[in-house]
Order: sequence, then structure tokens, then C-alpha cells
Amino acid sequence: MSEAKPEKVHCLIIGSGPAGYTAALYAARANLKPVLYQGIQPGGQLTITTEVENYPGYPNGIQGPEMMIDFEKQAARMGTDIRFGLATKVDFSVAPFKVWIDEENLMLADAVIIATGATAKWLGIESEQRLNGYGVSACAVCDGFFFKGKEVAIVGAGDTAAEEALYLSKLCSKVHMIIRRSEMRASKVMQDRIFKTPNIKIYWDSETEEVEGATKVEGVRIRNNKTQESVSILVSAFFVAIGHQPNSEIFKGWLEMDEGGYLKTIPGTSKTNLEGVFAAGDVQDKVYRQAVTAAGSGCMAALDAERYLSHKGI
Repeated sequence: MSEAKPEKVHCLIIGSGPAGYTAALYAARANLKPVLYQGIQPGGQLTITTEVENYPGYPNGIQGPEMMIDFEKQAARMGTDIRFGLATKVDFSVAPFKVWIDEENLMLADAVIIATGATAKWLGIESEQRLNGYGVSACAVCDGFFFKGKEVAIVGAGDTAAEEALYLSKLCSKVHMIIRRSEMRASKVMQDRIFKTPNIKIYWDSETEEVEGATKVEGVRIRNNKTQESVSILVSAFFVAIGHQPNSEIFKGWLEMDEGGYLKTIPGTSKTNLEGVFAAGDVQDKVYRQAVTAAGSGCMAALDAERYLSHKGI
């Protein structure tokens, strides 16, 4: 079988969450003729979110998938060539940069904007996925408000889990914190804050066996690793805070990353260590991870790409 002829584009955007679509919107208006590949999950993490109430411009809130359809339509209306496909390999050794889509179609791009996002790590139990969006969440800042005044559970032991537990403690009547070991991985200052918060109850040496409820979260069953005893806790929500995995695997060896695999960008910009390659959204942001900050960084990436291409005279 003969290999397909490479396709040359001015600006290639990989990923289709708030960062990717916003980058596409700005790039299209700047006449960069962007081509955007949506990846394995068009719309990104917001497509597994239900109500979004903290994005400006939606006074009555909006469903996550519906919001991403709005983003996609706006980017398309401005002239973005939106395609379904997954970037599976890159060669950034020389410009134009090479990106393979679905392992076979080769794209050559003068500038590349990476907006591949991050994937929440889950425990891997069936009920967790079944009730995802119905009380199970991987983002307390996104969804904690819906459980104001109610009892909730959170699993995790690092700084992120501690931050989210403290955030929930200001909204919820009680926060049940499930920790697998007999100690936390969080920094000392975060641990101290957790211990001093009266409505956070810690369950040490405990594993989650089941998220309980038929159509929504009604409780969580946990097992003590030392006594092997199981207990059910009545809660209205179950938050998983065991970390995120940035979708950056194919860029290893080409782009600088931190120890967690997040792409490094020059502070205040979307620029990576390679001139002409930019990163936006959750693939480079492990601090905020919000739709609005992702969109903002997508705007930055498009503006940075436009200036780069203009400076190069491409």
C-alpha cells in the first residue's frame, strides 16, 4: 500500500477542549487557516461534566457537552478546519513539524499548538464510572457547589486532595476523607490545615470498595486495610483526587516536561522549548485546571503562534 502524500498546513492544533477550540478561534481570525484534530475525546474533559456554572457568559449554567458544541461551532464559523483524528506520533526535529494522525496520515505544520489536555486518574471501580456526573467527580472546584450543605467523601492523600478537601469543607456540612495509607503525602502545612478543620473526618488505611447508589451517589463503602472491616458512609457526592495524567506521551524526547509529564512553557507565554511549538490548557497546567484558564491559554497560544509565523515571514 502506497503511503499517502503529506499535507502541509500553516497552523496545526492538536486537541479540542476549551484550549484547543479557543486557539482555533483566534488563529482562524488571524487568517492562520488552522487545522484542528479533535483527538480521542472531542471536547475534552468537559464532555464528561454535567452542569457548568462557573464559566462566564452562561448566567443560567450549561451542560459541559453542550458548551463544547458551542465552542466547536464558533471555531468552525471563523474558518477552522475541524477534523476527527488522533495524533499518534511527532517529529519536531525540523520545521515544518511532522505530526502523524491515526498512525498513517502525515501532516506538515509551520506552527503547532498542543492542547491535548489531561486525564483524571480513577480508582478503577465500576460504580465510579457508572455514577460519573451523577455525584462522582474528579474536580471539587467544578462540582462542589452542587453539594452545598451536604456530606461528601473525597479520596486522595496529596496536596491536591488536601486542597480540594479544604475547599469542600467551606461548602459542605462534612467531608469524609479516605486515605489508603497511615499517612498523607501532602505537604506539612496542608496536613496541618486538614487536621485543624473540624468538619473533615479522616479514614486512615482505607480503600474504597464501592460507590453506592442506583442513579446518583447515596453513599460509599470503604474497607479498613488493617481490620478488613467494611463500613458504609452516607454521602451525596464522591470526589476522586488521586491526580491527573497529562496527555503528553507522544511528545517525550521532543519537549521539556516536569516530573509529572506536564509540558513546560516559558512563564507568561505558551512557548515550549522548541520555537514554533506551543502548549495550552491542562497538558501544561497542573495548578488551575479550569475551563476558563484553559481557554485563556488557548488564546495566548494562538497569539504567540501568529507572532512567531509573522516574525518568520511564513
